[in-house]
Amino acid sequence: MYRKELSYYFSTPIAYIVVGLYLLAVSLMLWVIPGEWNIIDSGYADAVGLFRISPWLLMLLCPALTMRLFAEEKQSGTWDVLISKRVSLTRIAVAKFAAAFTLTLIAILPCVVHYFILYFIAEPQGNVDGGAFAGSMLGLMLLSGVFTSIGLAAATLTNNYIADYIIGVAACFALYWLTLQEHFNSISRGVIDLRDAVFFLSVITVAVTTVVIILNLKQK
Repeated sequence: MYRKELSYYFSTPIAYIVVGLYLLAVSLMLWVIPGEWNIIDSGYADAVGLFRISPWLLMLLCPALTMRLFAEEKQSGTWDVLISKRVSLTRIAVAKFAAAFTLTLIAILPCVVHYFILYFIAEPQGNVDGGAFAGSMLGLMLLSGVFTSIGLAAATLTNNYIADYIIGVAACFALYWLTLQEHFNSISRGVIDLRDAVFFLSVITVAVTTVVIILNLKQK
């Protein structure tokens, strides 16, 4: 089921558009567009801008990946087939989450190239805080998992793509502003606190469990 969900993304333009837009936006803001996040303008070999930009981009992109996952199944009739085969709702929810999360990781991981660029252009060469970069990347991956799970939960609420997307983005923004930002910033300092990782994983678990609960309620 996971392979089916992942292949769905790559059989449509969605995967290529989302990954391409994210990588293009990050690259332009770091190297081309003048501003506080532009590495050349700052004069410092520091990728902090990457981890200031990315959360805001991901809270827009992750719900876009998940908004169609249930509505399209129901409109095409494949949802009834799955239910008739007695496929567990937990299995369905986990497979959809895993596929969408995999795609966000495919978008995020190429950003490591910015670290190597900084490594070679720094004076002296290699004068880059690798620990902070690694911690920030881990935090970004965990954060994208949270945004994906929230977007998936939002996608169960209605059969309207736009409504699901708006709800997902609003929920991601609110949660990031209230609490996720603090934990993300903590990990980004390069000292990984197990409490931060557990917090992110707990939010993901709660969100995916919420998906299963809502689907169960709608089946009754």
